[in-house]
Amino acid sequence: MFKKLALGLVIGASATAAYAQTEVHADSKASAYMQDERGIVTRSAFGLCWRTGYWTAADGIAGCDGELVPPIAKPIAPDIVAPTAVATAPVFAAPKRCDFAVSFASDQSFAFNKAVITEAAKKLIRNEIPGKLSACSKVEMVMITGHTDRLGSQQYNQRLSQKRANAVAAFLKSQGVSAPIETLGAGKTQPVKACDDALGRSKLIKCLAPNRRVVIEVRGISQ
Repeated sequence: MFKKLALGLVIGASATAAYAQTEVHADSKASAYMQDERGIVTRSAFGLCWRTGYWTAADGIAGCDGELVPPIAKPIAPDIVAPTAVATAPVFAAPKRCDFAVSFASDQSFAFNKAVITEAAKKLIRNEIPGKLSACSKVEMVMITGHTDRLGSQQYNQRLSQKRANAVAAFLKSQGVSAPIETLGAGKTQPVKACDDALGRSKLIKCLAPNRRVVIEVRGISQ
């Protein structure tokens, strides 16, 4: 099924802005989700939480892989009302979703000023994407967005982030994905980690590694 599924890309500028964003706090600094310095999980323009390559089902948290609000412990039953003769339209259950988003972790990130996929990133793609896509009976969209750190001009970083997204698309094709793949670059506009310039050049580059990433996002109907 992996070979038949279409892949495409997303960036905040092209994604539908109508998806509501809700702040979700990570359980800890060791959370398997990408998060900012406040401990808030980074979410895509479609509301999906960005997981690291170390995420497992046991790491799921409410708001990302569960309900946004825990169920009511003791719900109050409504008053019983007499049935009426008014006919009601049939209610159809919403289809089950297979949405997910995958982002590179620090050790899977691109080298500074490079667009060559690391072996760790290739392993992440092989281990995560095929299995997750196979859980979908219909894929509505698969989007890939490239990102950079903040060093350098926005124009330069936009081009570099585009190259990174293109590199991931090329690797997916080499794995047997035959459908057209669209790529987009976000440049340095969506960082997930801030670092102090006082660190010095080499330490700053290392600190900013999580920002040099690609995010793969999928929305579809589950099996």
